[in-house]
Amino acid sequence: MAASSLLFLSLLSLMSLCFSQQTQISSEKQTLLQIKDDWGNPSALASWSNSSSSDYCKWTGVNCSANGSVTQLVLSNDDITGGVPPSICQLKSLSYLDLSDNYIPGSFPQFLSNCTNLQYLDLSGNYFVGLLPSNLDRVLPNITSLYLTGNNFTGEIPTSIGKMTQLLSLWLDNNLFNGTIPQFISNLINLHELTLAYNFFTPGQIPEEYGNLTKLVYLFMASANLEGDIPDSLTKLSQLEHLDLQYNSLHGTIPPGIWSLSKLQDLFLHKNNLSGEITFVNGSFGANGLVQIDLSYNQLSGPIPKSFGTLQNLSVLMLSYNNLSGEIPTGIGLLPKLTDLRLFNNKLTGVLPPQLGKNSPLWNLEVFDNMLSGEIPANICYEGTFTSLSVYNNNLTGSIPKSLGQCPHLDNIQVYNNSLSGEVPDGLWQMQNLTTVIMNNNMLSGQLPSSLPWNLTRLEIQNNQFSGSVPTSADHLYVFKASGNNFTGNIAPGLIAGMPLLQTLDLSENIISGEIPSSIGSLESLSMLNLSHNKMSGEIPTSIGSMLVLTTLDLSSNNLSGNVPSELGKLNFNFLNLSSNDLSGEIPSVLDSQAYDESFLSNPNLCSSISMNGVSMCGARSNSSGGISHGLRNLFIALGVILFVIIVIFMLCLRRDYKKRKDASNPAMWKLTSFQRLNFTENSIVHGMTKENLIGTGGAGQVYRVAVINHAGGVVAVKKIYNQAKHDMKVERQFETEVKVLGSIRHSNIIKLLCCISSPDSKLLVYEYMKNGSLDRWLHEKRRVEVDPAVALTGSLDWPTRFQIAIGAARGLCYMHHECAPPIVHRDVKSSNILLDSEFKATIADFGLARMLMKSSVPETVSAIAGTFGYMAPECAYTRKLNEKVDVYSFGVVLLELTTGREAHDGGNHGSLAEWAWWHMKEGSSIHNCIDKGIQETPHIDEIEVVFKLGVICTGTLPSTRPTMKDVLSVLLKYDVSNQSTSEGGSKRLMEYDAGPLLKANNSDDCNV
Repeated sequence: MAASSLLFLSLLSLMSLCFSQQTQISSEKQTLLQIKDDWGNPSALASWSNSSSSDYCKWTGVNCSANGSVTQLVLSNDDITGGVPPSICQLKSLSYLDLSDNYIPGSFPQFLSNCTNLQYLDLSGNYFVGLLPSNLDRVLPNITSLYLTGNNFTGEIPTSIGKMTQLLSLWLDNNLFNGTIPQFISNLINLHELTLAYNFFTPGQIPEEYGNLTKLVYLFMASANLEGDIPDSLTKLSQLEHLDLQYNSLHGTIPPGIWSLSKLQDLFLHKNNLSGEITFVNGSFGANGLVQIDLSYNQLSGPIPKSFGTLQNLSVLMLSYNNLSGEIPTGIGLLPKLTDLRLFNNKLTGVLPPQLGKNSPLWNLEVFDNMLSGEIPANICYEGTFTSLSVYNNNLTGSIPKSLGQCPHLDNIQVYNNSLSGEVPDGLWQMQNLTTVIMNNNMLSGQLPSSLPWNLTRLEIQNNQFSGSVPTSADHLYVFKASGNNFTGNIAPGLIAGMPLLQTLDLSENIISGEIPSSIGSLESLSMLNLSHNKMSGEIPTSIGSMLVLTTLDLSSNNLSGNVPSELGKLNFNFLNLSSNDLSGEIPSVLDSQAYDESFLSNPNLCSSISMNGVSMCGARSNSSGGISHGLRNLFIALGVILFVIIVIFMLCLRRDYKKRKDASNPAMWKLTSFQRLNFTENSIVHGMTKENLIGTGGAGQVYRVAVINHAGGVVAVKKIYNQAKHDMKVERQFETEVKVLGSIRHSNIIKLLCCISSPDSKLLVYEYMKNGSLDRWLHEKRRVEVDPAVALTGSLDWPTRFQIAIGAARGLCYMHHECAPPIVHRDVKSSNILLDSEFKATIADFGLARMLMKSSVPETVSAIAGTFGYMAPECAYTRKLNEKVDVYSFGVVLLELTTGREAHDGGNHGSLAEWAWWHMKEGSSIHNCIDKGIQETPHIDEIEVVFKLGVICTGTLPSTRPTMKDVLSVLLKYDVSNQSTSEGGSKRLMEYDAGPLLKANNSDDCNV
């Protein structure tokens, strides 16, 4: 009997356990479904299903323990747009939460204190704003890994973080934190990883106390407003593997103890003011020394220490842009793992290490702009991994190593301005990855093959001793400069057909003979043609007149004959020289101008209808008095002197512009600063900015549509801002404002700035591409040059689409005004600055006139009227103290455009659209008559009237009478066409101009509702 009772109790206990586990499973599943519902059912969570056969532990991003408890949620990069739901903390066993790289808005979720087992939290790459909780240690009492990178958190880092001694990883970089560099972080003695980079801290020193973080492996403090010396205490961080302090204002010398950190792998200190010599403790490193060293862009002097040659794990060494002198240690050439060596822009002398490339998988060597001598190392491509050689502007001698002719991955060789001699290895011209060859100003010789590498885009070999015939085939060649050599033969028609993409062709100062082929006119992209100082004969082809982008033409010092083709007058020349030939006849009237006074010298049989230098007058008659009067002669002399001065100035300007264009085309002159993850380079952007990709032109520059193979969507938009002298200060200010604003904010309704690219000649802003162009193009049926060709250009926007565009644009402005600290005022809101993606989602663009308001309650003083007529608030005309209400006014005009179809300046006798709408309302006329005919038949006419009246309210004369953008968004959401029940009666309630009570009653707390 006792045994039976015991068995019964055991079965009862087992049944109770099974029932408990079943209840828990049901609870966990329902919690996950609640989380999905709270997020608005994002498509990435489609596998989260209520089906009875669905195992929630196998759902996307869900990991469970053996008993079915959810322990991990990994939902990174899943396009989640809603806030973090409190229901997450109903998962009582949750210890690992990764929500990185989404679009999650709002403030830090303090309710995470209910997730009592949470140890790992990653909220990086989202749209979080505001202050971190002052009691963060109590909100996250058990957290060991905290990742908040890439948000918009503001204010000072709370001191409570100093109490979270269990932390192993703390990532706070790329936010808007201010205040002093937090010294209390030194209390986190267990910390392995610390990132504070790219914040707006008050200028200050690296706290000496950070030396207490002896377990630190990774320290990232780039662009953190650091100044002063690097503290000696950092040399106590014996476990440190990565130290990045670049882009600060550090000065002084590098503490010698840094070099004795045996585990240090990556050291980045460039763009500081470090000075003095590089010194070491005991003069050497251990076997586990540095892997990457970047000390470039500093003020370091003295020699490169020989101890660098003992770093057996060193793979990358960058010491560029310093004042280093002396020789490069030979030991560097013996390093077994060296892949990248950059020592350019120093004062180095001596020879390159002879063993360079023989002992390691070297792929890049950049030592240009030094005073190096000797030869290029013979085994530079011994391992077959080498891709790029840049040794120009030195005193190198000898020949091009034969190993480069057996280098399968070679794509760039720049050896110009040296004293190299001998023949270029034949194998070099067989390298199919070769894109750039610049060898000018040496004494190199040899012959070029008839067919150049198919991938070659630039070949510059001026002032050498190359001979033989000119190549006839190079499919992708853009620039071919071969002046000052010994090329012979003629220009075969095959050359023209075989180089269809040529933009620059310079074969001057050779021994080329024969005629200029008439097929040369097929080079439609050619902008510069120089065949001067050769032995060419025959007539100038009339087909040159069809080369519409040709701006420079030099055919001087040849044996050309016949007339000057009148077709040349169709071209807009910056430089034209046909001097020293056997041309005859009358100069065409279009070219018979003082602007070409030096273009036709030494052509005895050529005549002009005006007085041109060195050219006789056509049908000239002698003066009746037997000569020119003394006064007239003096007048001609004076005019000649003035003309000479003008020509000299003109030539100097041409030379300056040429140098600018040359600098702009040099890949080394472009600098890329990224704000997002990129899988393209500056070269792919610059090469894509061709005339056929031009989609728009503005006051400061041009906009291009550039295809990028590896980028999501395959296309980006590039805004080019010229660096013209008369606009330097204005354009520079607009550029830096746009970069500052867009680089620091993230919102799905604000255009995403991918990167900016700078050169001496221009600046480029690279954005995500909006397939459907601007709202202005769709509303007003203008020529949609920026719309993707795949999108139909017919039809108009229906009302539901227009309404969602209004809501999206309002969300973007609401975020700028109410959730950014400091707030951002756009100051040029208009329909042409509201761009539409493939789904017609609206994004606010063009922040060239935006201003950061340092205090939300204090209007900012601006120096000039800015904006667009029809959209500018009245106060812009009489005050420079502006606040967010100027954007509200402009947005109100956009609402009127959406409802009426009229343009902002289309107010008839009333001037602007806003004034017309105000008078229409004041006179009590029917709103239905104002509505765009394309949407008059919609069933949502009440909502349209609501939006029209809201537009009138937003464009009130006094700023104080206008609602805030949060109020505006509230009203739009309340009367959303998708919610019929809440919109009833809306038109009637908005009839009154004082809509303050209505707006405040529906005030939303979130610009991302």
